[in-house]
Amino acid sequence: MPQLTCPICGKKFDSATSESLPFCGPRCRQIDLGRWLGENYAFPSSRLREDEEEPGPEDEEAE
Repeated sequence: MPQLTCPICGKKFDSATSESLPFCGPRCRQIDLGRWLGENYAFPSSRLREDEEEPGPEDEEAE
């Protein structure tokens, strides 16, 4: 099987022997889960912040 690189620690490992794909082992899998739960990762969003206003119909007519 091909050698993969763990996205957490960067270690090369054999994908056939790992039970924690795409990670090299349970420790790196837990680190990744902790980062998600700690909100260290985020998806880009187009949601407005609380201090921003949505454009109204009057804004669109001004064009």
